Amino acid sequence: MTTLPPGAGRRCHAFLNPLHSAHYFAPETGKELSALGIEGWIPGYLAIRGAAMGRVNAGIVTAAFHNFKHEMVAEHIPAVWDAASPEQVLDARLRAVDAALRRLLGEEVLASAELAEAAELALRAAEGCARAVRPLYAAHADLPVPRAPHLALWHAATLLREHRGDGHMTVLAASGLDPVEALVSHTATGQGMAVKWLLVTRGWSEEELTAARHRLTERGLLDAQGVLTEAGTALRERLEEETDRLDAAPYEHLGAPGVARLTELAKRFTTSVVAAGGFPADLRGGTPPEGSGRG
Repeated sequence: MTTLPPGAGRRCHAFLNPLHSAHYFAPETGKELSALGIEGWIPGYLAIRGAAMGRVNAGIVTAAFHNFKHEMVAEHIPAVWDAASPEQVLDARLRAVDAALRRLLGEEVLASAELAEAAELALRAAEGCARAVRPLYAAHADLPVPRAPHLALWHAATLLREHRGDGHMTVLAASGLDPVEALVSHTATGQGMAVKWLLVTRGWSEEELTAARHRLTERGLLDAQGVLTEAGTALRERLEEETDRLDAAPYEHLGAPGVARLTELAKRFTTSVVAAGGFPADLRGGTPPEGSGRG
């Protein structure tokens, strides 16, 4: 088994993840989904992220997504499948990703040898992923690999994101943090979503977020100002370290030289995506976040 430098897999993921997640905020996605009769960010997100699992119900989506309020999910799932089938949503998502990456990266980059190399490396890493107890990864792993290099890179980034994220959910389940506490403590690291975006995207109220802060304060994980204590910082780092352990296989499969090269290329492309306005400026404390990306 290949020995990687400490944190190499996490760092690689940190620069690959935005290549996947930029489409959630792209106007091209809203346009494609609107043409199917799916209007609004929340139902759109639930549809495009959940479609790989098929015509699932709200309980499945809540379980797989972990930190979304179930009542909000149930407002849109399974009703969204009455507007468009999962297959139609997946096709629309791929069209949106294609258009968004063309806009954010430009045709010259999309046609470059470097992007094709990154796609090959990322797909090779994804060969090391495992389906067991990873519902979102497993669902996406059953989808065909797009032929265009930029879409193949996006697909591989999606596989690696969901593989790490599913593992992170397992770690969170054993951590003693409930979904709201996980979100609040992640935001307190400076790398999670800003509170404004938690309210917009996850369905929890200000009162529920405040109550979670109080619980974390009582447990000594946050101070009175909502800042992570030494114990809170240590907990969050343990969560990421355990996630690293569960997510090591794809990066060990790729090997240290490949991981280093993929990180270099992904950083270059992600920097361009961010500079081109691929994400809201007030989305989070750090871009790109070096962690699980899922609370």
